Amino acid sequence: MNALTEPLERPEEPVSQHNDALQFLHQRRSTRAFTAEPVPDALLQQLLMAARAAPSGANLQPGRFIQVSGNAREALSQALLQDRHTGVPEREDYGYFPRPMPMQLRKRQVAAAQALYSTIGVQRGDEQGRAAQFDRNYQFFDAPVALVVTIDAHFGAGGYMDLGMALYGLQLAASAVGMGSCAIGALASYPDTVRRVLGLAAVQHIVCGIALGWPDHHAPINQTVTQRAPLGEYFARVAD
Repeated sequence: MNALTEPLERPEEPVSQHNDALQFLHQRRSTRAFTAEPVPDALLQQLLMAARAAPSGANLQPGRFIQVSGNAREALSQALLQDRHTGVPEREDYGYFPRPMPMQLRKRQVAAAQALYSTIGVQRGDEQGRAAQFDRNYQFFDAPVALVVTIDAHFGAGGYMDLGMALYGLQLAASAVGMGSCAIGALASYPDTVRRVLGLAAVQHIVCGIALGWPDHHAPINQTVTQRAPLGEYFARVAD
């Protein structure tokens, strides 16, 4: 068996320029600025049911989506910001990033940060400006809907994979109706705080947050575009 290792170029355009589904996937972006327009409960429920249509091993459908609003949302944001500002050590329920971070991946991380901060005029050495923008993760970017995503601690890595497909399904469903969303991995940095404020059991591991609502199309930050790896970096063929 021999792997074909010659580089494969990413097409400049989707495989079929007339395929609306492919174009839709290429156009999805993370949204970090929202209008104040509320999201009807019925629409949110439809989006969540669409997300749950994602495949999962043995149809176990792992994960829970917890909407946080009102005083509970304010208390959660304040507690998380306090942890961050007072230097409470981060302690994730699961490993998010590889440790150590390979240089190739570190370069992608830095490039993504540069793309984000450059759209809002925050310079590389502006630590205060960068910190203020990062804080907005814990405010769910002021989105009308704030979700906390959890998974039962007894699930293995496969459960996280299945939940990830449901999370992507939720984001695609939101885009399909003209809404925006942003997954918030930073929420997983202080899982004990999230559980304490929301009264969740220790068995509920904190996976991420989700900000959901109607995008502010005039906000510069929503114009952020991050690059994807060329096809040859993640696709190969193996043949006899």
